[in-house]
Amino acid sequence: MNNELQLLGARIIEKKYEVAKQVHQNRIVGISEEERKQLAQIEEEILNIRAHFISLFGKILEQQLSHDQAFQTFLDWGKEIGQYIFNLGIPLDEALKDTSYYRTYIWKTIQEEAKAQNMSADTIFDVISIIDPLLDQAVYSFSLTYVHSHQAALEEAKKDFLKISVPIVPLSTGVAILPLIGTVDTDRAKLLMEETLKEAVNLKLSHLIMDLSGVMVVDTMVADQIFKIFSALKLVGVRTLITGIRPEVAHTMVNLGLNFGDLTMRTNLQQAVSDLQKKKAL
Repeated sequence: MNNELQLLGARIIEKKYEVAKQVHQNRIVGISEEERKQLAQIEEEILNIRAHFISLFGKILEQQLSHDQAFQTFLDWGKEIGQYIFNLGIPLDEALKDTSYYRTYIWKTIQEEAKAQNMSADTIFDVISIIDPLLDQAVYSFSLTYVHSHQAALEEAKKDFLKISVPIVPLSTGVAILPLIGTVDTDRAKLLMEETLKEAVNLKLSHLIMDLSGVMVVDTMVADQIFKIFSALKLVGVRTLITGIRPEVAHTMVNLGLNFGDLTMRTNLQQAVSDLQKKKAL
């Protein structure tokens, strides 16, 4: 029986490009002309990837690899190709459509060879017990890697968005304004601390106007974090002026029992600028 499995493995490796083309041709049925043009640029590479994937099944059978070796082979394949397909921008659901075609044409090759060699039913069942779990392992590893890559990209995009949501704008030597707009959640409040302190030192600020007129809601945790920013700025010699606090935000801050004694509050930005001009900070 081992000889029969090795023979099937060798046959799969021999026909890997033929099977790869069958899979590929079925997958591109119905795609648009524009999609065909885009695919043409990487079509040869995709065919090579397909052929290599198919050859892995042949390798497992031909070399009689152990269960652990076989699963590790397809785990590694899934990680590599999952990242590759994600980088190409191909949707996961589209990529997974390949699975049924691989199963169909690999099994067609096995059936043809089994009939030609008059192989036993036991051999066929053995092949089923090897091939199907490996295909499932490949799909699992591929999907997991793709999803993790997608999540990492989202996190990176979120970080980039948060960075541009802390716009410290210099007004004059030693004076800058930080206009906050939108929701200030815990992540953004943490970044505010990091970026505000860094820019305060880089710009050698003596005064920072923080305008909260565009902030609709601040929860208790974020309000506390904002006050910590004020305290940290004070430690590096920066005086903070707060403008545009909305009634609901003020209510949250009062309920926290936070100390407003060290803060300079102004109704709007114009008043804050006027105050600094009188003090010749601007």
